Amino acid sequence: MATHYHLIISTLIILSNILPSHQDHFATTPPLPILPLPSYSQLKWQQREIIFFHHFGVNTFTDSEWGTGKESPKIFNPKGLNTTQWVDVAVQMGVSLSILTAKHHDGFCLWPSKYTDHSVIGSPLQDGHGDVVKDFADAARAGGVDIGLYLSPWDRHDYRYGKTIAYNEYYMGQLQELLNKYGSVSEIWFDGAKGPNAPNMTYFFSDWFAMVGELQSTINIFSDAGPGVRWVGNEKGFAGTTCWSTINKTALSIGNESIVDYLATGDPKGTDWLPAECDVSIRPGWFWHKSESPKKLSELLQIYYNSVGRNCVLLLNVPPNTTGLISANDIQRLKEFKSALETIFSKNLAQSCNVKASSIRGGKDSGYGPELVLDKDHLWTYWAPNDNGKNEHWIEIMATNKLLKFNVVRIQEAIGLGQRIRKHEVYVDGNRVAKGTTVGYKKLHRLENGVVSGHRVRIRIIGSSGVPLISSVGLHFDPFWHPVGDKNL
Repeated sequence: MATHYHLIISTLIILSNILPSHQDHFATTPPLPILPLPSYSQLKWQQREIIFFHHFGVNTFTDSEWGTGKESPKIFNPKGLNTTQWVDVAVQMGVSLSILTAKHHDGFCLWPSKYTDHSVIGSPLQDGHGDVVKDFADAARAGGVDIGLYLSPWDRHDYRYGKTIAYNEYYMGQLQELLNKYGSVSEIWFDGAKGPNAPNMTYFFSDWFAMVGELQSTINIFSDAGPGVRWVGNEKGFAGTTCWSTINKTALSIGNESIVDYLATGDPKGTDWLPAECDVSIRPGWFWHKSESPKKLSELLQIYYNSVGRNCVLLLNVPPNTTGLISANDIQRLKEFKSALETIFSKNLAQSCNVKASSIRGGKDSGYGPELVLDKDHLWTYWAPNDNGKNEHWIEIMATNKLLKFNVVRIQEAIGLGQRIRKHEVYVDGNRVAKGTTVGYKKLHRLENGVVSGHRVRIRIIGSSGVPLISSVGLHFDPFWHPVGDKNL
């Protein structure tokens, strides 16, 4: 009897080693996310990379940046206004969101608000029947471009400014007009800008934000304190070399100059997902001035590397002129900018290479292999190493034949599962060529010493919250980058 019993047990053990278990039929599960996480609207915003701002109003006609509020609406007379041209420029640039200054600090409204006559109602535009916001929204919708609006809290014209209840009611009335009449709005801009001699004024930001969320459910609210997108802390278009999308909202307040460094870097221990937007103008001023010219291509490229290449979205202001059009020299510079970006990033030298990694979550064919960093999905497919308690992981790109020659390294995280990487380094054939801290949606290393050549490029992750998840890697050649000391010049 004992012999039969042992025979049965032995047979079962053998079968258990031969037959696949029920669990072997299932895919390897993804790692747990690292909180906080971006919302759907924030993810969509992040992938835009470059968006437009259009500063347009009475300042365009007075050659000023901050109006006094005493300007006559009659000076606003863009005789050739064509918002379709604005949208065409955006489309040619690959821009999918444009934001318009519906009201700037001077209080002049680009739409016929029923709460004031300091608007297009009093201008010659269409004999007082014009509506720039409507024209803009209609043109954008026809061109497949989303819109955003800026409604300045500071109002140098309205008599209610300085009267807390009356002005907040006025402001919320205008918010309701803009968010009810012009279709879907993807971003709304608030700031705390005001002059030193402005009357004391308490803005009911919490009330405004609640109203915005009620009227537009998928909108991103921009301000120093979010709650959808945060200001980067300067108007140069640069983020911090370390830039977390996470931050603590409780440490933020709108108009507080003491927090600008915190806004630029974010917080690795932040409890809120609040990514940064880098605002800068294509010209020295925000409004169009005849005496000004657009920034050089080299300046725009530097801004791109220091904004989009530092885990941010670039908000580039392109102001219409007194005719109501984007100026020809601005359009030409934008074409050069777009062409340069395509020249740099359209070819990924890593695409023809082999790739290996320190480890793979779930092993080979698990769906988390290093080859996924070379596909076209930069969010939801990614290389994931084993969670073995080690703080260092690496992924390596290996040339299959000729040397790799490049001067830009692109790294992207799968931010849908949180921002993780705290510190990383890049090596070419064993020599370190770049080092950095955060990665986020996109990190661009424009190599300080210029072009490098080699067979193996290793990216070492030497600090992360949880295992690092890398969604994309690129090796690119930037022909516009000529640092002093580049031996390849």
